[in-house]
Amino acid sequence: MSEKILIAKDIHKAFTLGVNHIEVLKGINLELERGELVTLLGPSGAGKSTLMNILGGISNPTIGTVYLNGSDLYKLNDSNLSLMRNRKIGFVFQFYNLLPDFTALENVLLPAMIAGKDETERAKELLNELGLGSRLQHRPGELSGGEQQRVGMARALINNPDILLADEPTGNLDTENARRLIDLFVRINITRKQTVLLVTHNMEFARLSKRIIEMKDGKVV
Repeated sequence: MSEKILIAKDIHKAFTLGVNHIEVLKGINLELERGELVTLLGPSGAGKSTLMNILGGISNPTIGTVYLNGSDLYKLNDSNLSLMRNRKIGFVFQFYNLLPDFTALENVLLPAMIAGKDETERAKELLNELGLGSRLQHRPGELSGGEQQRVGMARALINNPDILLADEPTGNLDTENARRLIDLFVRINITRKQTVLLVTHNMEFARLSKRIIEMKDGKVV
């Protein structure tokens, strides 16, 4: 029996800039089942990143509700929402967001340290699994873009999140490294039964997922 891990209902997001009222999201509904690999596909400006921030508890919707494992994210207080983000949601960003003075191992360990856990051995295992076993003590400036993004993936996985949200993770990578990274997402989804929502505008990559949700002009089409 399938289990709904993420449910978003009637998500709207609007911004006011001076006298202009801009609607970015216009009533998005989507559901993810545990263990799915789903791609959110669409051109730049479709609202994909805005939606991902809302699904990940980073940005409040103007209207709408997001449930993660049955919990209404935006009815949680700030402290509990922060805990939810840290322990239940893994983020992989386009621009890596690694701390430049920390080693690869230290960057991966950060979410676990925030959660008050010592996950050093697990961090080493993850980095080994992602092909970075020889790079544990290297800082971001000593790593290639593809290696930095794999460090970011290991960091996202360190707390065993219920869901992995990846926002254009291949956006700063060349074609070869981008393909390798997408293959890693597929492998992690299969071997770990990891639920993944992946944002991309690349149809070739989208076809590797189990389901595609296409967005245009703030709506699911």
